[in-house]
Amino acid sequence: MKASPRRDALNHDAGARRAVLLGLSLLLLTGVLVMLGASVGSTGFESLRGMAIDPVAWQIVWDIRLPRTVGAWLAGALLGLAGAVAQGLFRNPLADPYLLGSASGAALGGALAMAWLGVSPVAAQWFALVGITGMAFFGAAGAVLLTLLLARGVQHSLRLLLAGVIVGVVLGAARDLVELASPDILQAMQAFTLGSTSFVGWNACVLMACAWGVCAAAAWGLARALDGLTLGEASARSLGLPLVPMRAGLIGVIALATGAAVAQTGLIAFVGLAAPHLVRSIVRVTHARHIQLSGLMGGVLLLAADVLARWLLAPQELPVGVLTAAIGGSYLLWRMHRRSRDGGFA
Repeated sequence: MKASPRRDALNHDAGARRAVLLGLSLLLLTGVLVMLGASVGSTGFESLRGMAIDPVAWQIVWDIRLPRTVGAWLAGALLGLAGAVAQGLFRNPLADPYLLGSASGAALGGALAMAWLGVSPVAAQWFALVGITGMAFFGAAGAVLLTLLLARGVQHSLRLLLAGVIVGVVLGAARDLVELASPDILQAMQAFTLGSTSFVGWNACVLMACAWGVCAAAAWGLARALDGLTLGEASARSLGLPLVPMRAGLIGVIALATGAAVAQTGLIAFVGLAAPHLVRSIVRVTHARHIQLSGLMGGVLLLAADVLARWLLAPQELPVGVLTAAIGGSYLLWRMHRRSRDGGFA
């Protein structure tokens, strides 16, 4: 019995070392993928080799490839972080960042912006200032607020989940109606719903980097609530944790992270769901470290998918959301099959 505390301490130290090693490995892999992202494109490696003497090659790499590469990593990091928070908050390993209706709200906001630009002069001026990405962000934030209103706060996780599903269905139907009324936006909306990093620029990278910094700091500070919730709500309250304000803060993290990512890259599936699972399969740590590692893993996953999307059918491209759905869905099916013998999925 005396050896038990020492064994627990050794296990904790081993887990901490594995977490640090995983974080360093993900950062190293990020660097490799960034170099690949700067090299892959319709013009191949020639643009990279000709940067020093050809201003066109410099523009291709610096103004197109690099912001797209960095933006893909940032969007994946935001989705991975939000997925880890959602799974911890709802205590459900199948929870993803879109559960609160943010995806449907972002799609509706984007559809409205596309449909109304050029229809009404007043609307055109107003939407020109906000932009399609701004409307998508406001749509995602509005959907989360509507979910909170229907759920009457953040006290009940099950009510939040049900309200998020309802809001997602209703806003999805509203988006379909907008598309039916303005069929000329169907092609653009298809690109949005499939997900794409093609139009990410440096300004979008700055916005996503700021959002990621705020969300990562807030999630680190609020991770104690997630650790407490793993013991049950009664136990968490007995520890003196202010669950209601901490839950509200965590939902704000999910809303900001998903809204910022979806507004810039569209609806990209499975990154926020698969990244926390990959981290959990490698190392078991507290939620504070798990959230940060999931963000790094999400960035690596989406950046790798983006590089593949540009390389597989070059000079043509695949929608990156199609690759993440295919790869992420296959991975989760494999995990379910592997865990089915243990009677659970984790």
